Amino acid sequence: QVQLVESGGGLVQAGGSLRLSCAASGRTFSSYAMGWFRQAPGKEREFVAAIIWNDGRTYYADSVKGRFTIARDNAKNTVYLQMNSLKPEDTAVYYCAARREGGTYYVRLGEYDYWGQGTQVTVSS
Repeated sequence: QVQLVESGGGLVQAGGSLRLSCAASGRTFSSYAMGWFRQAPGKEREFVAAIIWNDGRTYYADSVKGRFTIARDNAKNTVYLQMNSLKPEDTAVYYCAARREGGTYYVRLGEYDYWGQGTQVTVSS
């Protein structure tokens, strides 16, 4: 059974930084694609960033490109989301997701097989 556990959320001022972690367990993830999504109050869950585990290729939503970086640590089975230059509009619950067959990146919710419980990120102005 795949488990994804996010951590690292919190309250930060605009312009600050946070690093989210997603600890993955239950499988060998070398063939997986991993993604980060977020959901703000009253809004639909949206794609943020994705990484292909075996070769490290990344893909970002336009709204976070240049500010956020997704990375993975093979030894720790962990995916990270480094968030810099945070804005109030980045406030949301951030979710980690995993897809079993990850030859490319995926941006739709339905394309992912497993989800974490989410971690709250709040950016104050």
